Parts: sequence; C-alpha cells; structure tokens
Amino acid sequence: MIDPTELPESLSPLAALPWSEVTIGESSASVWRISLGDGSAVFLKSEPLHALAELPGEIERLNWLTRMGFKSPRVVDTEQSRDRLWLLMSAVPGEDLTHLADRPETFVRVYAQGLKRIHALDPAQCPFDHGIEARLAEAEQRLAAGLVDATDFDTDREGWTGRQVLDWLHANRPGTETPIVTHGDASTPNILALDERFSGLVDCGRLGRADAWQDLALACRSIAFNIGREHVPAFLAAYGAEWDETRYRYYCALDEMF
Repeated sequence: MIDPTELPESLSPLAALPWSEVTIGESSASVWRISLGDGSAVFLKSEPLHALAELPGEIERLNWLTRMGFKSPRVVDTEQSRDRLWLLMSAVPGEDLTHLADRPETFVRVYAQGLKRIHALDPAQCPFDHGIEARLAEAEQRLAAGLVDATDFDTDREGWTGRQVLDWLHANRPGTETPIVTHGDASTPNILALDERFSGLVDCGRLGRADAWQDLALACRSIAFNIGREHVPAFLAAYGAEWDETRYRYYCALDEMF
C-alpha cells in the first residue's frame, strides 16, 4: 500500500481526501478510488518505474479512446516520481460485472455489448499493434525480465515454466488473424455496467489491433469462472461468434505471459 504522503507534489492535494484501495483484478499496478467532496470520485493508478512498465502505454491508449469518443476513463493528470509512474483518471459510471453475477442473462448480454462496442472501432485508426507477433516479442522480453509468474498459471499449464509456455505459443500459432480493435484484457472486472447496460471499459493498457479471440477467449474464461461454463454459449450467441477451441486455448495460454 502506497502512503498518500508519498505522492508527487502535483498530486499531493489528494492526500487529504478519503482513499480506498481497489483490490479486484490482477494488475501489477496499484489502484485507489479517491472520493471527492461532491460525492464523485477519481481513480489513481501507480506502477513501479521500469523498462516494461505498462502505465505509459495505458495513458496513450486512454487518450486515443477519448479521441474516439469511447466510454473509458479520461486522463486527468500524469506524473513520474523517482521510482514510480502515476495516472489520475476520471471515474466511469457503473460497476464491474461481478455485481451482476446473480443475473447471468444480463451478465452475458452486457459483456457482449461491451466487446461489440470496442470491436466496432476502426482498426485503421488504431496505432497499437497487439497481434501475435508483437505479443510474442513482448512476452519474450517479460520472461527475460523475470515478470512472468509461473505460480499463477491456469490449471492447464500448472507446473509449466514460462519458457515452456512461450515455446508452446510459438509452435501452436493459430491461422490467419483478422485484426480489429481489442481491449486486450477483457476479463469481468474490466467491463462496467449501469442500469443493466454496458457503461464502459477500464484497465485499457493492453488495447490494440488483434484477432477478436484475444478478447473472446479471456471473456469466455472469465464467464466460466464467475457464473459457470454453461453460460458461454449464450455469450457467444449474443456477440455473434462460434466457439473456436484452438483460438480459445491459444489466447488463454498467451495471457499467462502477461
């Protein structure tokens, strides 16, 4: 937990406000909700400064989404201290989909709405390449830097090393990609809903051009975990896709490296 008194000078006025840490999700960054006096809030995200830090890329992607008019956080301020990066963001209305876990029909409908919305953006205008070639190169860098946590691998790869996963990814690349704009980490905590409708996406640091199954695979995995595998067909039907076992397995394995 970062002490609010350690904030960079430009963000120091936030130290006197009520803070609450956001613990849902598995990002390496720390996130806090900071309540403002008028009942609204902002979110502060911070990450240790290193060569493969994701926060600079997230700032670029949020600014791009803002230009596209997409429902996502707006960058309020950014700072770099001696050893950390800081991003202050506006709040997106609504709550993440874990709050709809007791209403599975609504859960999968909103999930599909959100992914169809991001996937409808024009990939020709998106400057961020998250195709397989680019992701494998980044995975290699993360592995070399010791940033791949093999203890957190899914059951299918339990006991594997990061090198074994990466070698498998190189040997089992699926066929032709059809690049669209993808969120890149389309798990349940990153999809927001308000009044049972999609209201926005958060944690957008991995947005980029990739195959739709980059998002669909992680969404199907997240749906199975949160409300049960039996709801995956309804999600795919609402989105307009058919099950693809090869791409599902591949993109879930690729996610282990991040």
